[in-house]
Amino acid sequence: YRRARTLALRSSSSALYNNLAVLCPPARPPAFGTVHGTTLSLLASEGPTRQLQARGGGSALSTPLLTQAAWCALPSRVLLVLTSQRGVQMYDSDGSTMVFWHALDVPEHPAAHSVFARGIAAAGGHFICVGTSSGAVLVFDIPPKGTNVTLSEILEQHRDPITDIAAEQGQAPDGAGDLVTADDSGTLCLWNTDEEFTLLGKIPGFGSTCSSVTLWNGIVAAGYGNGQIRLWEAGSGRIRAQVSAHARWIYALDLAPLTGKLLSGAEDSFVHVWKLSRNADTDDIEIQHCHAECVTDTQVCGARFCDPAGDTFAVTGYDLSEILCYGLV
Repeated sequence: YRRARTLALRSSSSALYNNLAVLCPPARPPAFGTVHGTTLSLLASEGPTRQLQARGGGSALSTPLLTQAAWCALPSRVLLVLTSQRGVQMYDSDGSTMVFWHALDVPEHPAAHSVFARGIAAAGGHFICVGTSSGAVLVFDIPPKGTNVTLSEILEQHRDPITDIAAEQGQAPDGAGDLVTADDSGTLCLWNTDEEFTLLGKIPGFGSTCSSVTLWNGIVAAGYGNGQIRLWEAGSGRIRAQVSAHARWIYALDLAPLTGKLLSGAEDSFVHVWKLSRNADTDDIEIQHCHAECVTDTQVCGARFCDPAGDTFAVTGYDLSEILCYGLV
């Protein structure tokens, strides 16, 4: 891979997990989004940078901080979802029209813990799942069109704030979960998302936060605060591989569904590309290192592939007022 281009931002990116959203529409250039404080910067293929504001405050002084943004591609529509300290905002794919707003329950006597939403994934064909600081996962039922979004279920298996949520991006083996949720303690929950969400199993944490998680062909790839990437079976919950991938906290993982390439970015200024596969003879899960890129003097906080094959990727960093794009040589 080699640096291909640089996209200028109006403001830098906040030091948040998975702080880069990429939309890859067919036959069109990708669109990008990154969070800074109370605003989301949107960069489309044409036109100027747009800014979306967090909702839920009466005045500019009380505007809540955004925690994440992601495009959720459902079979019938694509929605842009924003999470903040006050709730969940859903827009149409270009951010021009708000479709839905859900306020978080704020306790009457706030405890020492802050309230926020974080972790976004489309699941099961017509659901969008959003995690919260209480450990609950909100499941929203999304209609094919219109604004009649409903909160259909709340999944309550985590005791710590949700960090990330991922849905199956390949072909899950029989009996494997198609959704995984991760939290601050490192605990992972595996779910089946038929008409009702069913908990298939729990993978306990081991003292390190799981900051980012992906799911592909029944393989769970999880990135941790100690710089490790661990691979698990989505069916049995068994660990199959462990890599000391980074020297510092991992902030982002992404997966290219067509090839099984895995992208990791961390506080140590490095971005790595890996290749996941299953051995046809032994069914073992294998991971191979493909590429390392140093983004000099940058705490990487967002890294995403820009196409389904993983031939291009983009990177954001804390206090970096641009998006760096890389492509295969």
